[in-house]
Amino acid sequence: MKKALFVINTLSRAGAETALLELLRRLEGRDWTVDLLVLTGIGEMRGEIPGWVTLKNKDLIEVSVLSEEGRTELKKVVGKALSSHRTGLRLFPYMFKNAMAMMGRGKILPDKLLWRVLSDGMGDMDETYDLAVAYLEGGSTYYVADHVQAKKKVAFVHVDYAKAGYTKGLDLDCYSKFDRIYAISMEVRESFLEIYPEYISKTGVFQNLLGREHILNMADGPGGFTDSFDGVRILTIGRLTAQKALEVSVQAMKFLKDRGIKARWYVLGEGEQRNSLQRLIQNLGLTEDFLLLGAVNNPYPYLKQTDLYVHASKFEGKSIAIQEAQILGCPILVSDCSGNREQVVDGIDGRMCAFTAKDVADKIEEMLQQKERCIAFGKAASEKMQKDCSGEELIRELLS
Repeated sequence: MKKALFVINTLSRAGAETALLELLRRLEGRDWTVDLLVLTGIGEMRGEIPGWVTLKNKDLIEVSVLSEEGRTELKKVVGKALSSHRTGLRLFPYMFKNAMAMMGRGKILPDKLLWRVLSDGMGDMDETYDLAVAYLEGGSTYYVADHVQAKKKVAFVHVDYAKAGYTKGLDLDCYSKFDRIYAISMEVRESFLEIYPEYISKTGVFQNLLGREHILNMADGPGGFTDSFDGVRILTIGRLTAQKALEVSVQAMKFLKDRGIKARWYVLGEGEQRNSLQRLIQNLGLTEDFLLLGAVNNPYPYLKQTDLYVHASKFEGKSIAIQEAQILGCPILVSDCSGNREQVVDGIDGRMCAFTAKDVADKIEEMLQQKERCIAFGKAASEKMQKDCSGEELIRELLS
């Protein structure tokens, strides 16, 4: 029996975490034992870990890392990591150097600086594995590279690497220690190789795996919209973070309202921008028109019930939310950015827009006026997802 370790930064409800849990489900019944380590020890998806997988964390705090409670707990975790193994003192030159480099680029990204702290503060893993998988860039990648003994090491990359703020200076050449690197889309691979062209021969594509039947079944379960609104329902699923830039969607809703379009926009997700977004919503008079519903355990009834799914963000890796909307046959509008371009073919299975409030609003209005075409978009998207490969060949390659 071979042994595998998977490491991820958090187990909060987001795309990479959802994809990892589906991958773990598909490993059941093989000649492997599987351990899972959550670097921060935080995440509300503990109940979805397959029962045969061993969780290495002694305690896992079951809250979203993006919630206020989760951010408080994360500060405690970071503080503990800084003080253990003299991590804060040892990493001071690293953090200072990279903070100065970030200032030169115009913005300090504390989360990128602290991944190294969390990784080194955790200490070495006391077991040796046949396979160790860092399922997310940043902390989990640093940890597997430097603190895990394994015959084979694999790293996953889920974001547009440069736009997300990662650099060689932050990584400290950690990718040299991996035997294989998987990007979740071709555009993510290209972005990664712009920084690391020397790893072209060991960098491939491993697309997110989704449980289509599970999603369809969950969509028929309890949940979904509870208000009595009888106009057009617009839905977005995503973290309330700078990457998602939901202020553009709020401003687009203002355009729609001013044009007399009877619509209501709902957002499922949590994040540090909640308060600033809520202020913008109030300032624009949209408190009944743009609703931040927070994170939910089952988003699928909302997707099944919505009239239009909108995913307008600055950049993506490969959005799980878009794929879930496609499985459920939603008419979809996405912004023209990395990641999204691989998922939606404009005019075939959805529409694409410029990342401006006016163009988002214009395209929404256009789609609402073309109901039959939107139905065709949703049908084409659903059919495309039915044809997606099972991922079995990639799983065999991962385990080989």
